[in-house]
Amino acid sequence: MNPLEAVDPAELISRSSAKWRTHRSGVLPLWVAEMDVRLAEPVERALTDAIRRGDTGYATGAGYAEAFARFAAARWGWRGVDPARTALAPDVMLGIVEVLRLVTGRGDTVVLSAPVYPPFFAFVEHDGRRILPSRLDGRGRLDLESLEEVFAAARARSRRVAYLLCNPHNPTGAVHTRAELEAVAALAQWYGVRVVADEIHGPLVPAGAAFTPYLSVAGAEDAFAVTSASKGWNLAGLKAALIVAGPDAAADLRRLPEEVGHGPSHLGVIGHTAALDHGGAWLDGLLDGLAANRELLGRLLTEHLPEIGYQPPQGTYLAWLDCRPLGLHDPDADGVAGIVTEVAGPARFFLDHADVALSSGHVFGAGGAGFVRLNFATSQRMLTEAISRMGRAWRRVRDAA
Repeated sequence: MNPLEAVDPAELISRSSAKWRTHRSGVLPLWVAEMDVRLAEPVERALTDAIRRGDTGYATGAGYAEAFARFAAARWGWRGVDPARTALAPDVMLGIVEVLRLVTGRGDTVVLSAPVYPPFFAFVEHDGRRILPSRLDGRGRLDLESLEEVFAAARARSRRVAYLLCNPHNPTGAVHTRAELEAVAALAQWYGVRVVADEIHGPLVPAGAAFTPYLSVAGAEDAFAVTSASKGWNLAGLKAALIVAGPDAAADLRRLPEEVGHGPSHLGVIGHTAALDHGGAWLDGLLDGLAANRELLGRLLTEHLPEIGYQPPQGTYLAWLDCRPLGLHDPDADGVAGIVTEVAGPARFFLDHADVALSSGHVFGAGGAGFVRLNFATSQRMLTEAISRMGRAWRRVRDAA
């Protein structure tokens, strides 16, 4: 069963999450990374059973880490997850901040590969670290030459340097190959850079793209990964994430303040554990639905907006659309990352003229101006309506010019 086709539109409109309440009524929200699905039945059952028992206390135990270890071994062939080298965190971004506090200090440099997930900028800078961006290549993949240049520059100005890796990459959907990740690890070792990998989208990689956990590659022994079942099973409202340390980072992880583990929701831990242990069939149905939507999106763009550049993402449910040929963006805004809900350029145009909400490319940092990020984890009916609206709005403006 395809979970993306199982929810009535009226039910979606009644939801009270950010996706459905940020914009005015009538807007089709294809912006924030929430999926239009119901809970996977094993997750719903585990949560309902816990509530029925009054099991709503504090999170504890290694069940979440053990479930992730089983999932990683079964899905990715990675048997290197040792629950003793893990820790709970409230969510992936807060887990990343806590890890960066272990391996860097205030004023130290954190390298990012931009354009990249906007909260990377906000959370890192708010915690007193300085950001130095590396660029992606023309295909939206890691540019290893640029990364080496930035690593060298970062080491010249900071005693401690970290690299915040997005694996798979958000917003381009690139799934880094083992060879690419091994090259990153080699550079990190050479320049003394500690790598922290955000792998929240790892479950959303179809089998053909071969997701590689960063900690599974040679040279990543002193790195960290932070992950959760949040994106794969739509559990953003059930707060719980997992920090995983490489064998040479275990001593650093032991310095993690005890209070970090007080933040996750007990129900969140229960839900994420159930997803990893029992949600595999649901995830398989979702991946099939996303594959169909990925192809549909390409056909719709060719029909309604052929000017827009589209490179189908290898993973995630996010499409990075090049709207620069439309001439709707401000080139001077490039490189200025903003808050997630800030709307400008082509995203502003499609919101105002087509009633379709997209993520504005400029908030993703250097190289993002003129792009939009589109969430295609929805029904084919809604995706078709959204692209049709966008095409009609653009043609009205183009033909009137």
